[in-house]
Amino acid sequence: MALETRLELKLAQKLILTPQLQQAIKLLQLPQLELSQALSQELMENPFLEESTEEMSSEETTPEEGEFPEIEETQEDENAPLEMLTNFTVDDYFEERGSDGRDLGYFNPGTVTPPSSDQLLRRRPDLYDHLLWQLRLSNEEEAIRKVGEVIIGNIDENGYLRASIEELIKEVSTDSKSIEKALGLIQSFDPPGVGARDVTECLLLQIRPLNLHGTLVEKIIVNNLDDLEKKKYTFIAHQYNTPLHDVLSAVKIIERLDPKPGRNFSNETTNYIAPDVYVIKTAGGYHIVLNDEGLPRLRISRFYKELFQNKNTFQKEDRQFMVEKFRSAIELLKSLDQRDKTIHVVTESIVNLQEDFFNKGTEQLKPLTLRDVASRLNMHESTISRVTSNKYLACSHGIFSFRFFFSSALRSDKGNVSSTPVKNLIKKIVTEEDSRRPLSDRHIVEMLKSNGILIARRTVAKYREELGIPSQLQRKKTINGKENI
Repeated sequence: MALETRLELKLAQKLILTPQLQQAIKLLQLPQLELSQALSQELMENPFLEESTEEMSSEETTPEEGEFPEIEETQEDENAPLEMLTNFTVDDYFEERGSDGRDLGYFNPGTVTPPSSDQLLRRRPDLYDHLLWQLRLSNEEEAIRKVGEVIIGNIDENGYLRASIEELIKEVSTDSKSIEKALGLIQSFDPPGVGARDVTECLLLQIRPLNLHGTLVEKIIVNNLDDLEKKKYTFIAHQYNTPLHDVLSAVKIIERLDPKPGRNFSNETTNYIAPDVYVIKTAGGYHIVLNDEGLPRLRISRFYKELFQNKNTFQKEDRQFMVEKFRSAIELLKSLDQRDKTIHVVTESIVNLQEDFFNKGTEQLKPLTLRDVASRLNMHESTISRVTSNKYLACSHGIFSFRFFFSSALRSDKGNVSSTPVKNLIKKIVTEEDSRRPLSDRHIVEMLKSNGILIARRTVAKYREELGIPSQLQRKKTINGKENI
């Protein structure tokens, strides 16, 4: 077949996302904290945006359609903003902003008191710092301490060594004897059990100072950790031909050991949830309030609007840049307004569909899907997904993720029920059970059936795992040194 060049016309449909639509979608799915950061970034980059501490009208936050809004007539000289800008020199800037030295990188004595070193040291020492501090206080030779620094760098946040001896030899370029010596030094540090390569070694390191070498405790740690997890105390007693009460005494010692010795030195901080929406109950129903605390209040800068109207102020290239920034500012304000409206109507729909929950609590939560809300609001399901992603709602019953209100349906005598109250009922049944005779998944199925809920055993097992509830065998306890079979 010969190659040839020719022109063809084709008719096709394509979905093109304009930059404005992409920005609206991005803002819609951002939670409050990330939205605040994004707006602060736009505030720094776009000269047409400014932050207002006053209450703004809808005309300021959502400009009317048109390339450029008309400039309001003022009694001041229209060239005043331009003259103020051109007459403002660098010396004026430093005289106004640098009187106390903050903009120059230093503090002028007598005007601002510099912070003390205690105020600057805010980071809590982690496991790496704690081990390195002990290593530098040791009396070992310099070569061993250098190997020890590499070993400490390969210890994870739980206190376990995550590199093999062979990998350490290649990294440090030394022999295995030096590695073992440095590792033994680090394993003698605080916290006990640090530097272990597995759980067994970690627990053995912790019983070393207790002089339990060769005892039943050591034997159980070495050989019977799986049996210990399944509470096969009778089997362990038969294996070592020892009384059951000796096994239980050894188990009590092992239970006091820490399988993750490094977690007490974690620098992780608690992240508190800031709700995106408040649902407040009033005499006339429920009032929905969007949380705008911490969000900068943006508006179009009047100064730059007036400055831009003068066609002689900027050259052609600069003016084109200002046009793009002005349009970007207007589109951002419109996207923010559309975001607030979309979140409000979606929240309103959820409140209407889950009114029994807001009135009576979790037990009255109904089955709900994203498609139900989308069809009710005549929106696409993906839009509802973006609105409810990583956002939280606060009401009289607490703070809940938006996804909490969406759950699958289960059959019951009274029709379909949500899986969320079923999970809560399973948790309640396990909490109230006799810990000496825990219920099996089959018994839980029967109890749910007596409450009018029809559910399979495998579904109970699935929900139990999602709730973090151990199996029947793992929940079983002992009485007076005897197992309950």
